[in-house]
Amino acid sequence: MLVEADGGSRGNPGPAGYGAVVLAAETGAVLAERAEGIGVATNNVAEYRGLIAGLRAAAELGADTVEARMDSKLVVEQMSGRWQVKHPSMRPLADEARAIAAGFAFVSYTWIPRERNRHADRLANEAMDAQDSAKAQQVQQPQPDQPSRQTRPTQCADPEPRRSSPAGWSGAQGTPTKILLLRHGQTEMSVAKRYSGRGDVPLTEVGEGQAAAAAARIAKLDGIDAQTPIIASPLGRTRQTATAVAQVVGGQVETHDGLIETDFGQWEGMTFTETAERDPELHGKWLSDTSVPAPGGESFDAVHRRVRRARDELITRFGGRTLIVVSHVTPIKSLLRMGLDVGPSLLFRLHLDLASLSIVEFYPDGNASVRLVNDISHLG
Repeated sequence: MLVEADGGSRGNPGPAGYGAVVLAAETGAVLAERAEGIGVATNNVAEYRGLIAGLRAAAELGADTVEARMDSKLVVEQMSGRWQVKHPSMRPLADEARAIAAGFAFVSYTWIPRERNRHADRLANEAMDAQDSAKAQQVQQPQPDQPSRQTRPTQCADPEPRRSSPAGWSGAQGTPTKILLLRHGQTEMSVAKRYSGRGDVPLTEVGEGQAAAAAARIAKLDGIDAQTPIIASPLGRTRQTATAVAQVVGGQVETHDGLIETDFGQWEGMTFTETAERDPELHGKWLSDTSVPAPGGESFDAVHRRVRRARDELITRFGGRTLIVVSHVTPIKSLLRMGLDVGPSLLFRLHLDLASLSIVEFYPDGNASVRLVNDISHLG
């Protein structure tokens, strides 16, 4: 049997979860799935928990020979015996995994790239989503015999701190990672209202002016200086916009592939009407089902998972800081969706203007706060 496992943490350490799937080696048929939110933990702990769950599921199915596949180089090398397990939090987990593996006649460990581990990755993210939702509901509902946070008199007596930090209202704990979300400026494709995904089109003269105006606005915000990370999608229109910001606030622009726009495939460069006429049935499904990709392209669900991974990586690197992310409509909507903890319908109900600014904060305990959406006051 094949065991594919993964784990993740939104904060590292932060709210974590794992996913594992057992497959028939010859046919690839799914034999079992395992997923669970595990509270606050690191990525590596979550990955080990995913491996343990997958091995245990294979043992329950009576497996004799197992190949465990993961995109964690660390876990694969440690379980293969080529690297030592040095961290004390992982030693008991590695021992537990080895004890289960000892029950098989043969077990091997194989590293696979992340894109080949999508099933387990999806399960892990679904487990973390469920955990986040449960946490949010617990925060919103006062416990028996206790007053809610919103009705405590001390909170009404000092309104100014509440405006600077929403934690007093939500119960969020820790220092948040504050992300300023800037959409790129105008391009010829946006003027013509054509699907503009991976096509590398430059800003127009108007777009350059929009980027400069947005940069001036951002430079005036609290906590922005030459040390503020500026992360952009690798496409030209976002790099141009991000460079305009860097010229005003200082610092260097770094790109991240996870922030790139949706791949519209064969619909790239077409208008809404043209795509509806060309592929009426598929276009209708695409508008109502976020799991449906454009022909030869990418679904909105796939974008959401990709952007979530990018967000987790950025929080791991810049946790507790303010950073500027320059991206596109769908990735920015996905980050706002995570902040609001809402479903995919937000993609179709939220409008984002060119060069608009939005702000979302992610707390290390899994809470979040959306502070600003689609602000274009700097464009006059």
